[in-house]
Amino acid sequence: MSQIQALDREQPVLPMMPGISERRTHSYVRHGTTSLFAALDVASGFVIGKCYKRHRATEFLDFLKQVDASIPPNLDVHIVMDNYATHKTALVRSWLARRPRYHVHFTPTSASWINQVERWFAELTRKQLRRGVHTSISKLEADIRTFIERHNENPKPYRWVKSADDILSSVKRFCQKAEQTLCSEF
Repeated sequence: MSQIQALDREQPVLPMMPGISERRTHSYVRHGTTSLFAALDVASGFVIGKCYKRHRATEFLDFLKQVDASIPPNLDVHIVMDNYATHKTALVRSWLARRPRYHVHFTPTSASWINQVERWFAELTRKQLRRGVHTSISKLEADIRTFIERHNENPKPYRWVKSADDILSSVKRFCQKAEQTLCSEF
């Protein structure tokens, strides 16, 4: 999750009350950004996460080393990643090539929803970041670490609620509607 902004609202966010929607100003002061690399154990829901100032191959490799040290050596590791260039550098590729227990899977472009850690990122955003006020990067990173620790106290796996057939049927209906729309325009 790259470029998470440390935002400080010019006015405090007013609490929601029954019948009254959230009220917050549109203006804010930006105090910098951080990037979060996270690994989700889909079987347990446990998350390993670390913030970095930058989102480069060097930082990603450092994160992979942290993951490698945290996982028992007898387990296979399946990594589902987007097609970001950081993940495909020679440095990262050679590190992964020397570790046969690592299996890399890339999601197609615009299909990050397939990666279940994205669901966890959405939860982090909704529960911690969206309404948060962060006057510095260090405070933002501390809040992210706290969220990870709280999450890991009682982790729960994310489960698909639709079958593969339901998902494929939905995609098919979307494609048919898109095709009809395009045909009717011409």
